[in-house]
Amino acid sequence: MNVFWFIPTHGDSRYLGVSKGGRAIDTPYLQQIAKAVDHLGYEGALLPTGRSCEDAWVVASTLIPVTSRMKFLVAVRPGISSPSQAARMTSTFDRLSNGRLLINVVTGGDPVELAGDGLHLSHKERYELTDEFLAIYRSLLDTGSADFSGNYLKVNQSKLLYPPVQQPYPPIYFGGSSDIGQQIASDHVDVYLTWGEPPHRVEEKIKKVKKLAEAKGRKVKFGIRLHVIVREEEKEAWAAADDLIKYVDDETIASSQKVFSRFDSEGQKRMSELHRGSKNNLEISPNLWAGVGLVRGGAGTALVGSAENVAKRMKEYEEIGIETFILSGYPHLEEAYRVAEQLFPLLDVGKSKKPSSESSIISPFGEIVANELYPKDKRVGNR
Repeated sequence: MNVFWFIPTHGDSRYLGVSKGGRAIDTPYLQQIAKAVDHLGYEGALLPTGRSCEDAWVVASTLIPVTSRMKFLVAVRPGISSPSQAARMTSTFDRLSNGRLLINVVTGGDPVELAGDGLHLSHKERYELTDEFLAIYRSLLDTGSADFSGNYLKVNQSKLLYPPVQQPYPPIYFGGSSDIGQQIASDHVDVYLTWGEPPHRVEEKIKKVKKLAEAKGRKVKFGIRLHVIVREEEKEAWAAADDLIKYVDDETIASSQKVFSRFDSEGQKRMSELHRGSKNNLEISPNLWAGVGLVRGGAGTALVGSAENVAKRMKEYEEIGIETFILSGYPHLEEAYRVAEQLFPLLDVGKSKKPSSESSIISPFGEIVANELYPKDKRVGNR
């Protein structure tokens, strides 16, 4: 099981939908989160993309020198950047980070935002363009050259002079819930991502993409993007979930859902269907809560519960084929620690990825009691 965290370049807060409890996204704060990810044993972190975010490539580049082992999952945008430019950026980052780059291919789902970026294509056309983009992009990174003539893209004698560290190229991640999106995944990607739907719906996607890939002689791995609210006790976790959206009113929900309704993303439609714009009945599956999606686009569900129950649900996803979990929680700095401290011992992850300088004899243990006694070991997994 690979567990990633999230770098919130679009903002961070203790509450959704309001400025109360909000935090400035500045260099020191981003570095704090990245250093926590690096130190705690996460595989790496996802950086979001879009006009509501700071540029992911620039932010990730500034975090290379303050980290040593974490990987950066950064987006390329077919139709917004050219495949040759994206290949050069990929190769440069991969070399300067010593092989710590992962690629998230984002086709986009908001026609209004895409038009603002100069991309005026239908949903189907964008995925067709993505297919051509990835054919060129992969060829450049793998062989150093590409010649291609398609309906949307054409390159003649395109060259990549500096190869990436990872061969044949950094692993490619991609999410697309539509039929054409899943076809693209089966043709090109290494890891197919889904947002956090109930396990039976996720399993349907996995089976379909796996079958498509096997028919083409390919193997695809699978990952899931979820928020998480974990506490020592179940009731604490659900109280924290309620607290996260306590300032979200009906007007804010309606305004948010109006924006999301214009999206042509099949994944966004599936997210919106889970809550239907209402605070009622938000637990859509055991320990799976749809409250985040009331006001947030993209990943809109969270695993909520005690450490034992959240770990149990993650293992259920693992049993149906999910290997990678991309998690986040509000606020992201504190929750990075909480998730690592409470979940990692139950999932047996993160241990081999912690810095070797950490003492395995006395750390972590907390504060010495009465100036001379070690505190009792009450950590998760040692009860």
